[in-house]
Amino acid sequence: MSSSRPGNQLPFLLLATFRSLIDELHVRLAERGHPDLRPSHGFAIQMVSRGGSVSDLGRRLGVSKQAASKTVAGLEGLGYARRVASVTDQRQVEVQLTPRGVEALTLSGEILNELREECAAVVGEREMATVEDALARLGPHDATEQFLGWLGT
Repeated sequence: MSSSRPGNQLPFLLLATFRSLIDELHVRLAERGHPDLRPSHGFAIQMVSRGGSVSDLGRRLGVSKQAASKTVAGLEGLGYARRVASVTDQRQVEVQLTPRGVEALTLSGEILNELREECAAVVGEREMATVEDALARLGPHDATEQFLGWLGT
């Protein structure tokens, strides 16, 4: 069965849906006490939660160490992250989430679960599962880091 849509619409349909979900995520985060978070902060918070240095964060986000340092400074200013001396090497500085950062990450997961359920309510659980399964087969298994670097985040 062939679609009546031209192939060039697929990336835009995916992007529009992604954008809609992320925009709504941030509306709800703002309502729940995190009005200053932006999508780029969310990506960075996810990568900070994996542990490591500013350089590690830069590699994960696909940006320079200087850009990662600026991102960390922004997260520090908002109270989501902090730099601490490494427990294994005192010359090394690691980036950690603060309790506020952990809260934002946890809330993001909860809200994304809500949004997924709302999408399923629109198209039906069976179709939602079909879409998710198809997307999982079409994309790389753990492409989060590559995706973020591609975005230039």
